[in-house]
Amino acid sequence: MDSLVTERLLLTRPRMADSAPLLAYREANRAHLEPWEPQRNDRFYTMQAVEERLRQMARQAEENSAVYWLLRFPHSAQVVGECSFTNIVRGPFQACHLGFSLDSRHTGQGLMHEALVAAIADILDVHGLHRIMANYQPRNSGSEKLLRRLGFEREGLARKYLKIGGEWADHVLTSFINPRDGETPYA
Repeated sequence: MDSLVTERLLLTRPRMADSAPLLAYREANRAHLEPWEPQRNDRFYTMQAVEERLRQMARQAEENSAVYWLLRFPHSAQVVGECSFTNIVRGPFQACHLGFSLDSRHTGQGLMHEALVAAIADILDVHGLHRIMANYQPRNSGSEKLLRRLGFEREGLARKYLKIGGEWADHVLTSFINPRDGETPYA
């Protein structure tokens, strides 16, 4: 499936044609996302880096090790958010990590919740995963509320888990377990 449609959004798979809108999204949200992401150098905000990242996303999708979505309003090329299910592990684990970001101009409107309801249904039903893991910094109350509302449960605290903004940051570990576990035959 190359797209998902929600009440207000269109989720699409990233393509090379998305390089300019994705770069515009990165540039417009640089300061907004900086506290929550790894330290980025100026090269990250170039067309070359975006195109390299899109090629990497395509490879990972072909290898079935990741699923990526770009969020847009219908009939618009502008990217207003992203979500990804990465580090997909099969076998007895059947799990992945969720990542997401939203344009600062659209926070607090329930858009990411709307997008993730559709994307999570896809990752569970189409891809047959058992566990989705999502981690957030303790001071990120927005992500905490969103994940709780989606049904993610807190599993613990990982000290100095990821290097964010040049510093090792603690992260709350959460997960969502497929409520239909056992009904879907896994590949």
